[in-house]
Amino acid sequence: MNNDLTAFEKIPVSIFKGSEEASLFSAREIATLIKKRQAEGKHAVLGLATGSTPTRVYAELVKMHQKEGLSFKNVYTFNLDEYYPMQPDTLQSYVRFMNEHLFNHIDIPKNQVHIPDGTLPKDKVADFCREYEQKIDSLGGIDIQLLGIGRTGHIGFNEPGSTEKSFTRLVTLDQVTRIDAASDFFGEENVPRKAITMGVGSILKAKQVIMMAWGEGKAKVIKKAVEGPITDQIPSSFLQKHTNCLVVLDDAASSELVRIKTPWVLDSIEWDEVKIRKAVVWLCQTVQKSVLKLTNHDYMEHGMGDIITEYGSAYQVNIKVFNYLQHTITGWPGGKPNADDTYRPERAKPFPKRALIFSPHPDDDVISMGGTFIRLVDQGHEVHVGYQTSGNIAVFDDDAVRFADFVRDFNEQFGLSKGDGEKFYKQIVKSIREKGPGQNDSPEVLSIKGLIRRGEAKAGGRYVGIPDEQMHFLDMPFYETGAVKKKPLGEEDIKITMDLIEKIKPHQIYAAGDLSDPHGTHRVCLAAVMEAVKRLKDKDWMKDCWVWLYRGAWQEWDIDQIEMAVPLSPDELMRKRRAVFKHQSQKDSAMFPGSDKREFWMRAEDRNHATAQAYNALGLAEYEAMEAFVRYKF
Repeated sequence: MNNDLTAFEKIPVSIFKGSEEASLFSAREIATLIKKRQAEGKHAVLGLATGSTPTRVYAELVKMHQKEGLSFKNVYTFNLDEYYPMQPDTLQSYVRFMNEHLFNHIDIPKNQVHIPDGTLPKDKVADFCREYEQKIDSLGGIDIQLLGIGRTGHIGFNEPGSTEKSFTRLVTLDQVTRIDAASDFFGEENVPRKAITMGVGSILKAKQVIMMAWGEGKAKVIKKAVEGPITDQIPSSFLQKHTNCLVVLDDAASSELVRIKTPWVLDSIEWDEVKIRKAVVWLCQTVQKSVLKLTNHDYMEHGMGDIITEYGSAYQVNIKVFNYLQHTITGWPGGKPNADDTYRPERAKPFPKRALIFSPHPDDDVISMGGTFIRLVDQGHEVHVGYQTSGNIAVFDDDAVRFADFVRDFNEQFGLSKGDGEKFYKQIVKSIREKGPGQNDSPEVLSIKGLIRRGEAKAGGRYVGIPDEQMHFLDMPFYETGAVKKKPLGEEDIKITMDLIEKIKPHQIYAAGDLSDPHGTHRVCLAAVMEAVKRLKDKDWMKDCWVWLYRGAWQEWDIDQIEMAVPLSPDELMRKRRAVFKHQSQKDSAMFPGSDKREFWMRAEDRNHATAQAYNALGLAEYEAMEAFVRYKF
């Protein structure tokens, strides 16, 4: 990497294509240290993190132990943090997390594992924290400290306001941190308000620090930590003071760094059509002009003079980019019949097409691409939906009780086995009442919740206009754990996906393209579709199938990435809203809303409005709303 391109980075950064490659790199760093110390007859001390970010690292270390004989007998570990209070066998306990992901699968002696104790009486915590620091020091300090980073910039549970001199202590969790943890605890109200954490000072004492981050959701805070000023409002920024720290990112998490987002302001680069589009869109947004109003001066003033040198004038570049953007817009997502499709994003033939929409949860089809879904149906295409998971854990207990009560009353009203209805209702109520905060539902309760989501999906599909037989409920096994934590993608998941594609033989596949979500449901569902497509690609009918990727409820494709933009009229946007409203269990308040308090339909509409406004600001036609897609070329 040209040093000029890293000029803004105050901590060394390594960027990998995906989280898998990045995790393998981090695991190898740890394995190399362990082997080196073994050869020297010495021990190694690791500082370990929890959360979704390091799980793949631990999986790789387990694989090295099982397949390559990597031993952990000379390793001492110290975990960063633990919720307080917290019993070690609770689902959300970091003791349980570490056992499930690492310790139960390797040969590390139990007495060499150290995790903050969430069961201590409060008056014993301070002494424990001092002893925790002393144990680390007595072993010679931490050799490699593994870190993730929170959206507030926290490392460990060192929230904004933590200083570089803070050490292991009891802390109060930031509201944003508690919201981010809500999905693990089945609701924000169940998230502990405190935690025991190693301090920023504890972390800075480590000989080597590796901080990892995956996905666009972490991109902005990574920019602040790596390129911004050192401040206690972004505790991870103190790592700029460490002499041996490395930030390990996937492409998506690096997207806000200057060398990735705007490398042309730092140094000369090799321009291609993709980079030119990205640069011109950025330039328009920076100088607040439409594409066709950009001048030679605008290009020269913003490090883009090389483009003018190559193309001769701003006008030539402007026209090129404007035409590209114009050609992405289509009111015919399935292709327009009897039309010249040279510059259209979709083929005119065949018409009508068979389209298969993969929806990770039972409502993603209408939330994320409901307008396009409606257009495809209205324009005469045969549209199928594959609902990949049941979505059962995202239903509130009250809804399950309400439906069990309906079964009881229905049986009584129509004289159908009244006793069984009453027994079933009491069983459901008892199961829910006896369930502790954050505990899994019983199989019966999960079944009810799954049926609620299925019924809502059918209502949404019927409203859009497809028959029941074109709705396919896949219930992929990776999801059906009854807990937030899922199983890895398995062969059965891929086979179920392949079978549906092979049954329909679609001309179009739509899938949730959340490529950068390394552990969420959308990411696993997309991996299943991609693997299925890969295995089927040599089939004759598959050679005429195009795959379009949409985004979930949280974000949208950047304008320069979009390859098909489907405009929606005010009436179509209202129809989309009504389709979303069919998912009543997710209306008003969703189980896992994330940090965004808006309802899903609001998020979707705001995003669709913003996409249309962005196109209009670039000088394109003004539409009410737009849905956006990127083509996946396999």
